[in-house]
Amino acid sequence: MHAVLSHLAVLAAVPLFACAGPSLEVRQLQRVTVDLTKTYQTIDGFGFSGAFQRANLIVKLQEPKQREVLDLLFNTTTGAGFSIVRNGIGSTPNSNKDYMNTILPKCPSTPAEVTINYSGYSWDGKDSGQLFLSQKAQEYGVKTFYANAWSAPGCMKTNNQDTNGGQLCGVSGTNCRSGDWKQAYANYLVAYINFYASAGIKVTHLGFLNEPDFSTSYASMQSSGTQAADFIKVLRPTLDRANLTSVGINCCDATGWNVATQHAQQLAAAGAESLVYAVTSHEYTSRISGTMRTAARVWQTEYSDLNGGWSTAWYSNGGAGDGYTWANTIFNGIVNSNLSAYIFWEGVQDRATNNNNNEKLILIDGQSYTVSKRLWAFAQFRVVRPGAVRVGATVAGSNLKAAAFRNVDGSIAVVVINSAAGTQTLGVALGAAAPGLPVVSAWYTDNSHDMSVAGVAVGSDGVATVGVSGRGMISLLFTAGGNGTMV
Repeated sequence: MHAVLSHLAVLAAVPLFACAGPSLEVRQLQRVTVDLTKTYQTIDGFGFSGAFQRANLIVKLQEPKQREVLDLLFNTTTGAGFSIVRNGIGSTPNSNKDYMNTILPKCPSTPAEVTINYSGYSWDGKDSGQLFLSQKAQEYGVKTFYANAWSAPGCMKTNNQDTNGGQLCGVSGTNCRSGDWKQAYANYLVAYINFYASAGIKVTHLGFLNEPDFSTSYASMQSSGTQAADFIKVLRPTLDRANLTSVGINCCDATGWNVATQHAQQLAAAGAESLVYAVTSHEYTSRISGTMRTAARVWQTEYSDLNGGWSTAWYSNGGAGDGYTWANTIFNGIVNSNLSAYIFWEGVQDRATNNNNNEKLILIDGQSYTVSKRLWAFAQFRVVRPGAVRVGATVAGSNLKAAAFRNVDGSIAVVVINSAAGTQTLGVALGAAAPGLPVVSAWYTDNSHDMSVAGVAVGSDGVATVGVSGRGMISLLFTAGGNGTMV
C-alpha cells in the first residue's frame, strides 16, 4: 500500500517572509513567472466515476475503512480533493453482472405514455451505489454531479434493446414502427434528475450518450453529432420547462479526441452548439491533441489504462499506469488542450474485475484497500478549485513545465512537473500584476512521497523557492492568509 491515512501529509502554510534562504537563492537555476494578465479557460474540476456498481464497493466498506477511502477521494487537505462525480444512468431492466438498473424496467407500448411523472418508473433509492457516493461527496463540498447515460432503454431504440448499439428512435436516419421516442427519452432523463433531487443531490450536468461511435455487448447506443443535435433540440426545452435551466447538457463522450472533434463540428453545423455546455471526449481511440474548435467548454470525461496490470508505481520507466504518466496526461489536457475538466474512469474497483488492471485509482479487496499513485497525480491538482481560471505561466529553464491558476477566492495555484532525473531548484514569481499573497504552501509527489509538505523559502526578490524531485511534481498555493485550505 502506497498510502494510508496515517501517512498522509498535513497541510502546511509557510509565511513567505519567514524563511528567506540565501543558499537557495544561490542554487536557483529554474524560474516560473506567473502572468495574471493572460487568461485562458475556466476550470470546472477533476473527478472520477463509480459506474457499473463500483460505488457499491465503498458502500460495503466498514468503518473506519469507508471513511478513509472517502477521504482519499474527496478530502481537500489529505486526499485527492475530487470535485466532480460522474454517475452512470442505468438502462438495464435488472442488476445482473455489474449492470446498472434503469428507472424504467418495463416500457409502455407508445412513447406518449412516458411522461416526466409516469407511474411506471421504479426508483430503488440506491442507483447502483451511486446515490450513496454522491451524498458522501456532497458532504465534502462536491457540487458537480454529471449524470451520463450509456443508452436509452431498449424500447426507445432501433434494435429494441439497451445493448449492442442501436439508435434512438426519432433521430435523423431512423424509422421505428413504435414511433418517435425523443421526447420520451428527454422526459425519462428529467425523471432521473428529479429522483436525485428528491434525495438531496442536484444533478448539474447531463449526458445522454457514451461512446456512441462504439457498439458493445453491454449498454450502448450509437449516434453521430448530427443525430445528437436532433435530440438536444428536444432535451434542452424539456429541461427548461421542468425548471432545470441550470443543468448543462454534455455531448457526446466519444471514444477518442478525433471523433469528439467531429461531433463538435456536427453539433455546430446542426445549430445545437449553443445548447451544449461541454463537448465531452474520452482518450481510448485517439489521445487529446491541440485545442478543439468549439464555443462550448471541453471536458475529458473518461480515460484509464485498461491493459496494464495493477500498479502502484509513480515512475516505472514511463508505464501507462504510472502516476507520473498520469500527472503529464492531466497536465497536457488542461494546459495544451484547454480542458475545463478531467475525469478518470473508475475511482475504485476490486481485484477480480478485468484481470485487476489499472482502470481504477484505488483497489478495494474485501475490507482492505490499496492506493495507486495515479490518485496522487490527481491530488497534485487539488489546489485548483472549481471556477479557477488558468493564467499565464512561463518557464525559464529546462526539463520543467508549469501551469498557473487563479482561484475564485483570489489564491494562486501553480503546478510544476520535473522531467529530469534529478532534483531541481525552482523559483516561482507571481509577477507585477499579482495581489499581495503573503502565505505560500507546497506539496510534492514522487516515488517516495504522496502529496507531502515541501519547504518553501523566499529570496530578497520575493521569489518563492522550492526543490522539485526528479520526475516529481510539486504544487504551490499562494494565499492571503489562514491555513491555505480550499474547499
